[in-house]
Amino acid sequence: MTEKTHEFQAEVSKLLDIVAHSLYSEKEIFLRELVSNSSDACDRLRYEALTKPELIKDDPEFKVVLTIDKKAKTLTIADNGIGMTEQEIIDNLGTIARSGTSRFSEELTGDAAKDMTLIGQFGVGFYSSFMVADNVTVTSRKAGEEQATNWSSKGEGSFDIEAGTRETRGTTITLHMRKEAKEFLEPARIRNVIKTYADHIALPVILTATEEDGEDETLNTASALWTRPKSEITPEQYTEFYHHVGEVYDSPWLTLHSKVEGRIEYSMLLFVPEQPPFDLFNSERKSRLKLYVKRVFITDDCEELIPAYLRFLRGVVDSEDLPLNVSREMLQNNPVLMKIRSGLIKKVIGELEKKAKKDTESFAKFWSNFGAVLKEGIYEDTENGERILKIALFNSTHEENLTSLADYVGRMKDGQDVIYYISGDDLDALKSSPQLEGFAAKGVEVLLFSDAVDSFWLNRITEYDGKSFQSVTRGTAGLEKIAGDNGETEETESKIESGEMDSLIALFKQALDGKVKDVKESTRLTASPVCLVADDGDMDIHLEKMLKAHKQFGGAESMRILELNPTHTLIKKLAANAKAKGASEALEDAALLLLDQAHIVEGDPVADPVAFSKRMADFMASGLSG
Repeated sequence: MTEKTHEFQAEVSKLLDIVAHSLYSEKEIFLRELVSNSSDACDRLRYEALTKPELIKDDPEFKVVLTIDKKAKTLTIADNGIGMTEQEIIDNLGTIARSGTSRFSEELTGDAAKDMTLIGQFGVGFYSSFMVADNVTVTSRKAGEEQATNWSSKGEGSFDIEAGTRETRGTTITLHMRKEAKEFLEPARIRNVIKTYADHIALPVILTATEEDGEDETLNTASALWTRPKSEITPEQYTEFYHHVGEVYDSPWLTLHSKVEGRIEYSMLLFVPEQPPFDLFNSERKSRLKLYVKRVFITDDCEELIPAYLRFLRGVVDSEDLPLNVSREMLQNNPVLMKIRSGLIKKVIGELEKKAKKDTESFAKFWSNFGAVLKEGIYEDTENGERILKIALFNSTHEENLTSLADYVGRMKDGQDVIYYISGDDLDALKSSPQLEGFAAKGVEVLLFSDAVDSFWLNRITEYDGKSFQSVTRGTAGLEKIAGDNGETEETESKIESGEMDSLIALFKQALDGKVKDVKESTRLTASPVCLVADDGDMDIHLEKMLKAHKQFGGAESMRILELNPTHTLIKKLAANAKAKGASEALEDAALLLLDQAHIVEGDPVADPVAFSKRMADFMASGLSG
């Protein structure tokens, strides 16, 4: 095979420019990334060899070998893992071969220190090699194949591919070190980096003999971290393992390490991230937990291991009871895996309950990051949904901080027997919604549901602590029976005579026939002239919008009720005009304008923008003429 030159994918070129010119202080992360990759390659071959033992027959002991050559100014990282074919090398080293490539490009800030943190998050740690090397050579031979392939690049926009030579399977990465990175040609520096960042690697990381040291040296403990007693593991070791297994750079917010014994035995080492992973809201909703069986890596894509609403978890689950040759088909509906799954869910929710009770400030930060995902479990998990609801936190009209339902119920007004809420896409828009005006006037707290999942779990769980959930944009407000801050429960007196209001409502019904379900006097408005609400038996306004947006709404569009504020100056003048003069073109235009206004406030498009513009101009001209 003759040498071929290939261009890097555009996102890789951007990344290489960042790392090659980075002044990032922790340049040693390159070694962590490369050793971690080598460990993964060995894990994958160990799994392949369960059904194809001939792949490791000649070399069954997995290891990572580091070699320093001070004269050549090179550092070599070699493994005897699964290796790569020519096409796999092109795919893996020429592109960012993971979902989220475009997101990576969007996240780049131009700030080298900040952008460096994206390397691990987007699974592109190999390219950190160019922080310390001005030329990188990779020689790889796929397990079970004879031909090796060479890949080389100076990190300047292209890479070369040609046939290579390697006596055994695996991958060798040779870094031609920059002058300013000569510290990584010192054995003591290498020992320190491996001990700090890779002690958790579950296979030997060996430094070959140098002139200073006359024999090979294993630099790490070389045992799976989750198999060790918790008393022997430092917080720093947990953090580095989290970086390795989670492919992230932040610190774990919560670490769960335990061994379950009994009829089913398994170990878990799970982490809740401090920051949301970049793929948290990907439509695939994939879990990132790694499944092992008897310390043998099986898969990192097991839907049955953990529910989608806990997909923010990172870590390892190691079973003693599943067969080593377990296939994807065998994992589906596997009774052992189902019991492990149930145990993991209970353990995680139990620890979150403790956090919510003992460290409310820290838990609120967790909820801000992951609450929208965890709430999917209220809707999807019939067994644990109510436990999640009890620790759930929400924005409200009364509290600057997030509040629980228990705290909300404790603050309910005399005469209030429901939990009021309003749902929508934008928190700020919800806070200024006209439907909240009457509640604010009486000091009645309303929960603000701004996550898409809220509209769905409300269809499954309809009450909490015996109090039903009531949308303020649906049905009657029920404010007349609730005591306000001054203790009074009387209805607010209308400033419009009942006859005038009846006349106006009748004329509005006539003008808006076929456009609204009904026109009513409002008890929920104090400042705005009109608002739209759903009837008691109809779908909530926000839920219907969401279903339409995702093309999941079938049937005819629900018609809304238009409520009129009897205390508003405009409504009072229109009512007086309606009683004195009866139906008129001006009143019909006013009704249509107010309906359009109500739709605009709800974020809906105006049905006929041209007609709306004309009516508005005519109405303003009429007002200016006196």
